[in-house]
Amino acid sequence: MRVEPAASVSFDIEVPVAIIGAGAAGLVAALAAHEAGAEVLVVERDPVPRGSTALSAGLVPAPGTRWQRESAIEDSPELFARDIMAKAKNEPDPALVARLAGAVGPALEWLSHRHGLPFSVITDFRYPGHSANRMHGLPSRSGEELVDRLARAVEEAGIPVLCEATVDTLYTEDGAIRGIALVRPDGSRDRVACRALVLACNGYGGNKALVAQHVPELADALYFGHEGNQGDALLWGEALGAATRHLSGHQGHGSVAHPHGILITWATITEGGFQVNAEGRRFSDESKGYSEQAAEVLRQPGGTAVTVFDARIAGIARQFEDFRRAEGAGAIVAADTMAALAARLHLPEEALTATLAEVEALKRAGGRDDFGRSFAGVPMLSPPYRAVRVTGALFHTQGGLVVDGDARVLRQDGAPIPNLFAAGGAACGVSGTGPGGYLSGNGLLAAVALGRIAGQAAGAMA
Repeated sequence: MRVEPAASVSFDIEVPVAIIGAGAAGLVAALAAHEAGAEVLVVERDPVPRGSTALSAGLVPAPGTRWQRESAIEDSPELFARDIMAKAKNEPDPALVARLAGAVGPALEWLSHRHGLPFSVITDFRYPGHSANRMHGLPSRSGEELVDRLARAVEEAGIPVLCEATVDTLYTEDGAIRGIALVRPDGSRDRVACRALVLACNGYGGNKALVAQHVPELADALYFGHEGNQGDALLWGEALGAATRHLSGHQGHGSVAHPHGILITWATITEGGFQVNAEGRRFSDESKGYSEQAAEVLRQPGGTAVTVFDARIAGIARQFEDFRRAEGAGAIVAADTMAALAARLHLPEEALTATLAEVEALKRAGGRDDFGRSFAGVPMLSPPYRAVRVTGALFHTQGGLVVDGDARVLRQDGAPIPNLFAAGGAACGVSGTGPGGYLSGNGLLAAVALGRIAGQAAGAMA
């Protein structure tokens, strides 16, 4: 990744707004910039728009939406902002948190009303750290559907998306971005001048050297993000003198079916399930959240665990396409008794049975275990049981370039780089410095809310 002077460069074409990356952040930014009246070009290294969005559950947290009102859910941007700050121990920039918490609901309603995305709010379970049901998703509850529908909206708007084109150079003049250079698979190159540039190429989760530097505890973990997330935005930003923050921040996940590599919804835990290691024993407070659970699982023998739940929870989880795929792939084990479940998973029967008894006794008493997990109000498990072997994974990084309330990239002295914007994982998000600060949905919050903000600002500038 290079940054070079534009003085002697001859550009092949010029566009008002260039966007690097065609995941949720880039596609939302493109729609917003187009609506602001600017011509837009989206550049994507893959054959089709996918990104980390396609690997997610596609759920976007948003407060005060019409879907919440229709379900009589009381929520507000202020309450959402408090939840974000509490989960991340007040580490994020409170101004950015407030900006995103206030912007994401209108962004979802705009995508629904203007571009036909049929969102609905999940009402049958709540993710850890959220004080209201505010997770919104599309019918399949999959990131693939989200990015596909956004790509279709971009196509219908007549916005060109140049695929199989990798940007490797930014050109600057007088401290501003003047253009980009991209390379095709056949080695041919194009230079594109622009009046505003949006970096929507995510973080550095696919760059093993950067992960080892900033998130060493997950250096050898399964990477469940997009391999194209090589830290391009971070490297360009550092070369431009941009400020960076919270580079150790990341989203992990302690529930990826092993060896199938399919995401298993955390409803398997929040609705009353638990995790055991190869000895049939619990090893942590699973209720803290799936992000911090990744490292806990990886510390267990073989770097795996087994999530134990029941048919009722499986019915809730089945609303997610990923869970249905896991069932189809044989990742979900079913049994009428704990003894049969232990045999199928090669776990010690006596230990697993005792663990279930301990958990159910805590639920009956409304007690708290030695790890700190409260079981008050947590539903009991009943046969037939279900279980899935899982591993911990790194999903995406949460630190990145520091941006202001208009998604402008800031220099180390706090001044904005005149026409450079960042959204999604390219920007420093609102999760703080570690996995525990990640509130479910923070990734797509930054992609959708900051993507729209960046697109609006870039479009107005161009």
